[in-house]
Amino acid sequence: MAYDLWVNETLYEAWGQRFRVKRELARVTSDFQDIMIFESETHGRVMMLDGVVQITEADEFSYQEMIAHVPLLAHGEAKRVLIIGAGDGGVLRRVLQHKGVERAVMVEIDGEVIRLAKEFLPGIAGDAWNDPRAEVLVADGIDYVRRAPDAAFDVVIVDSTDPIGVGEVLFTDEFYANCARLLTARGIVVNQCGVPAMQADELRETSIRRGRAFPDIWAYLAAVPTYVGGFMTLGWAGKDASCRAVPVAEIRARAQAAGVLGTTRYWTPEIHVGAFHLPPYIAEHLPRR
Repeated sequence: MAYDLWVNETLYEAWGQRFRVKRELARVTSDFQDIMIFESETHGRVMMLDGVVQITEADEFSYQEMIAHVPLLAHGEAKRVLIIGAGDGGVLRRVLQHKGVERAVMVEIDGEVIRLAKEFLPGIAGDAWNDPRAEVLVADGIDYVRRAPDAAFDVVIVDSTDPIGVGEVLFTDEFYANCARLLTARGIVVNQCGVPAMQADELRETSIRRGRAFPDIWAYLAAVPTYVGGFMTLGWAGKDASCRAVPVAEIRARAQAAGVLGTTRYWTPEIHVGAFHLPPYIAEHLPRR
């Protein structure tokens, strides 16, 4: 009789997804969360934190490309980038694809996530860990942004868990106020805001909080199959609204100059621009000015 093991995601109480497991690779309880990595039959290797899917080898590119390339190319001149979370290294890898980036600081609170990703998911980050422009810190992101100098970064990317547990402090008024302070004049902060079909309150409440620190508040979309429930929203807070209105031709030219054009599997200049055009059922949860 064949061994039949399934892992159920526990993000929602009454609805979810499950994976058939070929083999469990790691199961660790860190100081912050339960970490599980396993090889699935359908999605390659999967990382779960506290029972919630964070990344799969099958579709990680969808999320990573959109959370990294969109703000950097919208800005157009980003040289210094701060990444909060993203312990698998995938966002760091995409940020460092941009030739103009001179410094990328990644602050991950849970060193076990980094260690296990390096061991069991090495393809996610590739060689990013060894790039001389990268500074990887095992530290508290809240404390880092609190202490960072004014105007130290051009873009902040927050790739955290949902605003519960260890990730909750990355969605507060204080955090966004510090992000606004440490960003330059045209600075942008983006962060994942969940799947609005199931987590509309998350999008609404975090957008209100971002709006207390930034003049331009919106969201954009990425379709990530293993973030079940439809589109994933990525929250946007900027100091210059024109960054959201860059035409396709200019985005393409910037991507070409950055060395990104033709390297992606999800992001394109057209998808970049289109991602800001939200269906009404999503846009209705954003604050009106």
